[in-house]
Amino acid sequence: MAGEELWRANEKTRRAWNENAAFWDQRMGEGNDFVEVLTWPATERMLQLRPGERVLDIACGNGLTSRRMAAMGAGVVATDFAEEMIAYARQRTHPGWLSAEEAAASGTAGGVTYLVLDATDESALLSLGERCFDAALCSMALFDMAEIEPLMRALARLLKPGGRFVFSVIHPCFNNSRMAQVAEMEERDGKLVTVYSVKVHGYMTPTVAPGEAIVGQPRLQLYFHRPLQVLLGAGFAAGFVLDALEERAFPSSHPAGRNPLSWSGNFSEIPPVLVARMRLLA
Repeated sequence: MAGEELWRANEKTRRAWNENAAFWDQRMGEGNDFVEVLTWPATERMLQLRPGERVLDIACGNGLTSRRMAAMGAGVVATDFAEEMIAYARQRTHPGWLSAEEAAASGTAGGVTYLVLDATDESALLSLGERCFDAALCSMALFDMAEIEPLMRALARLLKPGGRFVFSVIHPCFNNSRMAQVAEMEERDGKLVTVYSVKVHGYMTPTVAPGEAIVGQPRLQLYFHRPLQVLLGAGFAAGFVLDALEERAFPSSHPAGRNPLSWSGNFSEIPPVLVARMRLLA
């Protein structure tokens, strides 16, 4: 996609997330199983946050990761292009909390500042200030962006030398719009067993398809699928190196959902989520 087509896709995505904001905030709250089991443990390990560090939280949604990082003593600038999402993020933030700027001025660790900002707008990102962030996070949102190259280029200038960028995504190899979750009956050693697997019929070509992040949400959003070479390649082109990666699946002991084909419980050998860290060369 290019030009006008990119702009239309981006605006369609913004409208969807504004319309879904109330439903998403109510259902997501301060985290769900995907957050607690799959994304956050690896994210926390890779961020390696220290009190007093300054972090950019990109596409923060209702701010659940922003508040977690602030509670760890980081000064967080949290952005999202959906105004309604930022409104819910602000509502969920304790009224006694300082903004990141107020905390820094008072010598207090922590604090969150929420801003409406489009992560596909390179100049808007750079207005935050060059070489002023120790780390950046984008939790489960790169696949919601019509393009990621402007973000990667901006991060290369926003982060301090050696700064790290941690992101989580639905696993492009196993969890995209051109796959199916499958349950098959097999006979093994004279017993019938159910075998769970995924069937992938498309991967290499970047695609855009409507999807439902949470069942019942008011409006479908667009999923922008990118194979790993495109996803990581955008970071490599901007000067990042990949220095950590985890593929995250629910353990077999995790309770299965009501739907036997849900990711929890029955797909412990197939990761629906990938978490990675890219770092700027010093």
